[in-house]
Amino acid sequence: MANSMKKIKLRMKSVQNTMQITKAMELVASGKLRRARERVEHSRPYFETLYETLFSIASEDDEFASPYLERRERRKRLYIVIAGDRGLAGGYNANLLRAVEADISGSEYCILPIGRKAVEYFMRHGDDIVSTDFVQAGDLSVSDCFEVSRFACQGFLRGDFDEIRIAFTRFVSMLAQTPVLLPVLPFDAPDKGPGKTRKSLMLYEPDRRTVFDAIIPEYLAGVVYGSLCESTAAEHAARRMAMESATDNASELMEHLNLYYNRARQAAITREITEIVAGADVEA
Repeated sequence: MANSMKKIKLRMKSVQNTMQITKAMELVASGKLRRARERVEHSRPYFETLYETLFSIASEDDEFASPYLERRERRKRLYIVIAGDRGLAGGYNANLLRAVEADISGSEYCILPIGRKAVEYFMRHGDDIVSTDFVQAGDLSVSDCFEVSRFACQGFLRGDFDEIRIAFTRFVSMLAQTPVLLPVLPFDAPDKGPGKTRKSLMLYEPDRRTVFDAIIPEYLAGVVYGSLCESTAAEHAARRMAMESATDNASELMEHLNLYYNRARQAAITREITEIVAGADVEA
């Protein structure tokens, strides 16, 4: 009985320590989530302005052409996959990687992973990884996003791949984070059918194509940065919910262990009283 009470006591201490850790991680994730949501809100205007400019240039007439608009025969895709650096975030990483695996099924592809979990996953599966320079997603800066964009645009122009997609997790709410595979190149030009041509009063120097081709790498860098911000916010939200659930489970387990411990202690006290009474009867 004493041995059983000791084991329960040790288990209670272990659960208590775990609950303190998960509670602390929940608070840390909450603080990081607030900052990540601010980054998402601040990054959206930049991306939206670039997209509107590109859309406006491409939709002015039917004769506009650019290598970034060319839809070639799809032979190979580049997937820029943004995952997390750590676990303990529920299904955040697993859901994204599962969505990528479903999309690449049956096609030729290469991977540019961002984040330690993505790098480890695709290396373990022996996929064609074009670069492992971005292992730590949490350390990526705006300049790193421009480096990713330059690498992708140069490969697209050379014909190394015919389509580029970005896989990331979109932050919807605290309870919902959705994996997204966003096609970015070739650029999704508007359908310029009869009557859909728009005339703009904007003048571009030296010409519209040069401006368009110069903005595309900026646009892609903005998409990568915005996707990184969305993924970071989604990761912190998923981790906060996972740690909150773990804390609740630990608290519930503590209640059960307290009940078992009290029962064991009561049984031990009853046994001792019984032995004392029995000993007194023998002496009498």
